[in-house]
Amino acid sequence: MVGVIRRLNKLTAKVAMPASDPPLPVVTVARHSARLLLRLIDSINGGHMGPRKFWRTALPRLKYWNPAIPMIVNRIREQEKPATMTLYLREPGAPVKTDVPQPSSSFDGLSKAPPPAEGERIVTINMSNRRSEAILQEFMEKTGAVPVQPTPQDEMELREAEEREAQGAVDRERVKREVEAEKREKRMIAQALSEAAAIKSALRWFDARRVLGEVTYF
Repeated sequence: MVGVIRRLNKLTAKVAMPASDPPLPVVTVARHSARLLLRLIDSINGGHMGPRKFWRTALPRLKYWNPAIPMIVNRIREQEKPATMTLYLREPGAPVKTDVPQPSSSFDGLSKAPPPAEGERIVTINMSNRRSEAILQEFMEKTGAVPVQPTPQDEMELREAEEREAQGAVDRERVKREVEAEKREKRMIAQALSEAAAIKSALRWFDARRVLGEVTYF
């Protein structure tokens, strides 16, 4: 349970950062955005570091502030292919569809970009060989997304998350020292018991030899 709470606190601090916090602002997607799909390469080489940083830092915030918009990640191993972001945008006046089947995220390239549904159009962003900031900037321009202005409640929750993380670090260090001390104590007890057993064994040997008249105590 402690691990779950710790991960939740880290997630809160990560996605609830104010718009001025580096390296990436938090944004809310415009209403005409229907869904997005990232095709990522399982490598940071060949110009894929920026896309992977975008995935790790920007996407959680986008999802946090836009929970109703499906965001699918399709990871592939073909390093020579570009990392892309496929945006599905609703045409002006098109109704919001809730029955469009959505693929699940995939670790083995199975979630390919489907064709647009009725009333949608596709915009593709090539993310390869680009910094995560540049990818986010183009994303905001193509979708009409705007930075989120943190409310006093958001700032208070962020401060609380930071305080919990700082206190957690202190507590983890304290527990680590206690565990190490307990391990040292167990090792010392085990060593003392081993030495005591060796002394008892030696005494029994001498007693046996004395009984047989082979040794004499002075």
